[in-house]
Amino acid sequence: MATKKAKRKPAKAAAKKSAKKSVKKTKAKSKPKSKPVSAAPRSGGKSVAGAATAGLPRPSTKPWGKAGRALDGVRILDFTHVQSGPTCTQLLAYMGADCIKVERPGVGDITRGQLRDVKGADSLYFTMLNGNKRSITIDSKHPKGREILDRLIKHCDVLVENFAPGALDRMGLTWEHINKLNPRMIVASVKGFGPGSYEDCKVYENVAQCAGGAASTTGFREGPPLVTGAQIGDSGTGLHLALGIVTALYQRMRTGRGQRVLCAMQDGVLNLTRVKLRDQQRLAHGPLAEFSQYGEGVPFGKAVPRAGNDSGGGQPGWILKCKGWETDPDAYIYFITQAPVWGAICDLIGKPEWKTEPDYATPPARLPRLKHIFATIEAWTMTISKFEVMKICNEHDIPVGPILSMKEIAEEQSLRDTGTVVEVDHPTRGKYLTVGNPVKMSDSITEVKRSPLLGEHTEEILGKVLGYSAKEIAEIKASGAITPPEKPAKAEAA
Repeated sequence: MATKKAKRKPAKAAAKKSAKKSVKKTKAKSKPKSKPVSAAPRSGGKSVAGAATAGLPRPSTKPWGKAGRALDGVRILDFTHVQSGPTCTQLLAYMGADCIKVERPGVGDITRGQLRDVKGADSLYFTMLNGNKRSITIDSKHPKGREILDRLIKHCDVLVENFAPGALDRMGLTWEHINKLNPRMIVASVKGFGPGSYEDCKVYENVAQCAGGAASTTGFREGPPLVTGAQIGDSGTGLHLALGIVTALYQRMRTGRGQRVLCAMQDGVLNLTRVKLRDQQRLAHGPLAEFSQYGEGVPFGKAVPRAGNDSGGGQPGWILKCKGWETDPDAYIYFITQAPVWGAICDLIGKPEWKTEPDYATPPARLPRLKHIFATIEAWTMTISKFEVMKICNEHDIPVGPILSMKEIAEEQSLRDTGTVVEVDHPTRGKYLTVGNPVKMSDSITEVKRSPLLGEHTEEILGKVLGYSAKEIAEIKASGAITPPEKPAKAEAA
């Protein structure tokens, strides 16, 4: 998709040319032309499958995983930094997009130096969010730097940014300017809040969790709101933005033009917390019976309460101690008392009579007694390890989940085998672990590559992507547009 402008062909023309070739090969001249992929199937008309094949190439005969990656040909102009934006662009790069990360000369993404654990090397904060990318350094305030940015806009498909509100406009890169240079470009942004009274506020991970409804519903009933360790505000919103981008790319195949894509962090968190908005509406019609406070006779207020480790899906659950909990802070397991396997649970914990006793035989009867039920189950789980509990329960289809520490996850061989946890070699910090592509595709295989050094690909991009000659690149370097300003010489001591 990101070819030189002169070589780009309109989507309709390409589809027409492909259709002509297909007609010629099959000699089916009498067949009517297929409708474009954008045409919606009508009642009694062509099937969805038939409409979807119009204008597409023949199925590849190459072996699975050898026909290129999903986003090959898509070029990303990456203005992102810290976490939300880089999460998005790294995922697109994993899918095959050519991701060009624009950084300030001599400085780069601020996370290169944040939480640094190896002196003189890029931090894990940076390396784990910027794999599979290329880095170019550009001074956006330098006239020549602006010229390079404009040329990059013409050669890229998507611009992604997560600057503070208005920052991109202040750089002169307004939507109108970008759209005039490249009408096909998609401009994708992460912001803290959507349009409204809070849109100019700066937002970070925990702020988003609080504003999106996650914190007010996380924690124990008697305690304060809590934020979660999962980065649902930053990384969660980045994943939402990646979906918006690939959807916009697909729509562009039909319309031929780009568009703006916005993901607000508050919106992203709320989307991941939607079950609590569900419960807020249910609360108007009575207490939430699956919450443990219902069984304990504690009245509900006007808003969805914090519910500790209660399951949010209607099946009672709780975190229970396992053998070794006294010294191991993660010797716990999440245990769900799912109704269809209640009989098996009763047998395992030595309470077969509960299968028929009126106070325990049915889910409604068990609700007021959940505290006692889980205490009884815990008396059993404390006698064996969390992995033994999992093995035994899985044999009976009882849903449980061991609390895995980050150390256990880092050492879990199955995650290495699937490419979820990947060891990468870096020229300055050595080997490190990163999270690979969480999306596994049978015909688009991800090869996880290390993060780039600051400005590592500057000359390569100037020459091979933007078409500058060696002489022009030398002049650009001499101008200071891609290099850090020289530090003034120290005055010699008298």
